[in-house]
Amino acid sequence: MAEDIKLRVEGIEKSFPGVKALDRIRFSVRKGTVHALCGENGAGKSTLMKIINGQYKPDAGQIYIDEKPVTIRNPIEASQYGIAMIPQELNYVPELTVEENLFLGKLPVNRFGAVDWKKVHSEAVRFIKDEKLPYGPKQKLKTLTVSDIQMLEIVKAVSNNAEVIIMDEPTSSITEREVASLFKKIEELKKQGVAIIYISHKMDEVFKIADDITVLRDGTVVSSDRAKDIDLDTVISRMVGRKMDNVYPKENIPLGEKIFEVKNFNEKNMFAKINFEARKGEIVGFAGLVGAGRTETMRAIFGLDHHDTGTVIIDGKEVEIKSPEDAIKNGLVMLAESRREDGIIPVRSVKENASLGNLERFIFGGYTHKGKEMDDVSKVFKQMNVKTPTLDTPIASLSGGNQQKVLLARWLLCEPKVMILDEPTRGIDVGAKFEIYKLMTDIVKQGKTIIMVSSEMPELIGMCDRIYVMSQGYITGCIDKESFHQETIMRYAMKENNNQQEEFVS
Repeated sequence: MAEDIKLRVEGIEKSFPGVKALDRIRFSVRKGTVHALCGENGAGKSTLMKIINGQYKPDAGQIYIDEKPVTIRNPIEASQYGIAMIPQELNYVPELTVEENLFLGKLPVNRFGAVDWKKVHSEAVRFIKDEKLPYGPKQKLKTLTVSDIQMLEIVKAVSNNAEVIIMDEPTSSITEREVASLFKKIEELKKQGVAIIYISHKMDEVFKIADDITVLRDGTVVSSDRAKDIDLDTVISRMVGRKMDNVYPKENIPLGEKIFEVKNFNEKNMFAKINFEARKGEIVGFAGLVGAGRTETMRAIFGLDHHDTGTVIIDGKEVEIKSPEDAIKNGLVMLAESRREDGIIPVRSVKENASLGNLERFIFGGYTHKGKEMDDVSKVFKQMNVKTPTLDTPIASLSGGNQQKVLLARWLLCEPKVMILDEPTRGIDVGAKFEIYKLMTDIVKQGKTIIMVSSEMPELIGMCDRIYVMSQGYITGCIDKESFHQETIMRYAMKENNNQQEEFVS
């Protein structure tokens, strides 16, 4: 019924140079419900949400709040209409305290025009107590976990009397226990009549929490249904425009000799006694809960961070790696966990981002050989099916999946022997994931080796030949393919370390 609709958009269109991002979009969300918005990267989800939140101006179309037409020119006006957006990449000031963040942009003032800090503090204490948050008002945000900050953003939205809350990939960087807490909070918000737009690439989550599901593809609405009237396979096929029979295109590739070995790798208070190996053509997985030390270990091996002791052997030769430059020269590259912080250069083109890892390939004789750079980048982009209007397009304008493929292209241009991929499919859709998996299979077919860190057990099980499991900075087990099982992985992931690596599970 119309009176149940909190927010509705009709005929929304938006174009950017070279691409039409949204075409005659019709979308609505009911009061007290979770409306999941699904679609591949580049389908238009983020563009639509930024229009609703006032970050973008639509070329055509109308937004309605409580069936009344409104014009939203910026996020402040969106807030005045009861709309709040919690982005995937949380925007916060690490040096601010919890109470300062809660009232950022709306600090109360006294009759003299000065900030009423007593009111700020008392209101923050009340919010924290009501929401049972595990931190104090004077704590700085840099001391909190991602999930703590995320929950704080939700509290901030509620404190602003938000009636529509947009959540973009809210569970991409939090543990299962924290996901349960988030879902509990969402159920409370629903009972209060809050409408929630939920964007996620985790389909199991979507069906667990959504009341309605809308699918976008190529900037258009493909379908909008009650969640109970649709199934997972249908949603995925509508997202990608085809039926996906095999989500994990892993092939059984004959393994070659040992190419990579790490011995007795240690860093005080981070990880200890790390020993593992990998063979040519092998995909070796690293599983573990958040905080297990997987990323810290890989960053140290690649030379991004310090380590106390340990040996790295590549192709039978012991190598000294003190920086990423050392690693790359020895045939080791790493796709970092965070695209934004350690991956892309947002203001640079896709071509420059791809060639950045191996400039020696293109700069000789005192200048850059643009033709060779263009040819080599074009060739690897074609191989990887990178979707970009031109090679000079800023990488920030690409979808997350295409940004990830550009970063993979960067490292493939270095012609590595071993690739460390840390959360290679985080924040990208099922179609883009499938393409990344196919690329991984093609890479190991060439005799290269992949070390894959992932928090998604199904993809580790689907893509790896062996899985090492870490807990509290130690490797607690190594599981052979024949014994892959989520319960087995979790048992090792939750194991108290005994300062030694267990035998292989066979």
